[in-house]
Amino acid sequence: MPHTDRIKCLLVDDIPENLIALEALLQGDGIEILKAQSGPEALELLLTHTDIALALLDVQMPEMNGFELAELIRGSERTRHIPLIFITAGSRAQNWQFRGYESGAVDFLYKPIDPHMLTNKANVFFELQRRKQAQAQELEERTAALRVNEMFMAVLSHDLRTPLMSITAAATVIKRQPDPEKASAMADRVLSSSQRMARMIEDLLDVTRIRQAGGLALQLGAADMQAIVQRTLDEVQTGFPDRAIESTLQGNLAGVWDSERLCQVVTNIVGNAMHHGSADRPVRVTADGTRPQVVTVSVSNGGTIAPELLPHLFNPFRGGERAPGRNQGLGLGLFIAHQIVRAHRGSIQVQSQDGTTCFSVELPRESPPTEKWSQT
Repeated sequence: MPHTDRIKCLLVDDIPENLIALEALLQGDGIEILKAQSGPEALELLLTHTDIALALLDVQMPEMNGFELAELIRGSERTRHIPLIFITAGSRAQNWQFRGYESGAVDFLYKPIDPHMLTNKANVFFELQRRKQAQAQELEERTAALRVNEMFMAVLSHDLRTPLMSITAAATVIKRQPDPEKASAMADRVLSSSQRMARMIEDLLDVTRIRQAGGLALQLGAADMQAIVQRTLDEVQTGFPDRAIESTLQGNLAGVWDSERLCQVVTNIVGNAMHHGSADRPVRVTADGTRPQVVTVSVSNGGTIAPELLPHLFNPFRGGERAPGRNQGLGLGLFIAHQIVRAHRGSIQVQSQDGTTCFSVELPRESPPTEKWSQT
């Protein structure tokens, strides 16, 4: 995706008419003009805008002149990289130009200013900022891709090895021809471990589709959220026979969706609630179709998620909250669920406070009839 950050230019002049004139010269598509009528006002803007491509400073200002402002800008680690151009109506005989360069300026202009010269000089710095932003984004994307590749290798070398070792051990026991009861138990272990490996591999394939093939393919058709929820809860309940699940289904729950993919979403969220929620409180699932255009599914459980983890819940291979090889999976489930919901042009949110965690999925009744949704 192309970088959408606007290029920021700071103008500092104590005369409003000068600011208006400079803004008229420099404004353009993708350019954000920041204006200040004094040095202190400019410093306030610099506190909240550190990614400024260029600053044009008037020399003669009351309270704090342009040279003093430049020294403060250069004295801060956060702002010393900002290119400075001084503008003055003073006499060339005052030799302010030398003081300007000593203050760290890249140029010193005397009024009246040639509009073409000013815009050409400014455009050079604007283009440098665009390239800087593009390089930063490219570095971020490559770092993320490298991290995903490393996690793929970690999965292949560790997480998949655990169920494979279980299958190997069970097969060894069966080969020794034990009693039928023990052989049946070993066969169940083989089946369970192979199913777990299949889920891991399918998750890895989904991530590959999302990141390399451009998105997930949806098989859209008439669907009933009530059937999706009830089917999912029946499947999850078999794995947690001692845990309570309470469900509420209300309103018109029909829509045009990919039923299998939405089963995957609900299974993941409900499964997480069963795994991580408080055992003494039921998992509550609500499907609400009372609104005409959207259907909402929410899953709540006891317990809270650490605040530092909340911003990263939907990231692939999120680290820090799981030990490799644990049975809950690869840390891909919520990422894939998030992509499935977005492929339906819906949204998924999480709130975790006051001892309760709630995931909420909102889906339009009719998703766009596109075959594939591209990740953003």
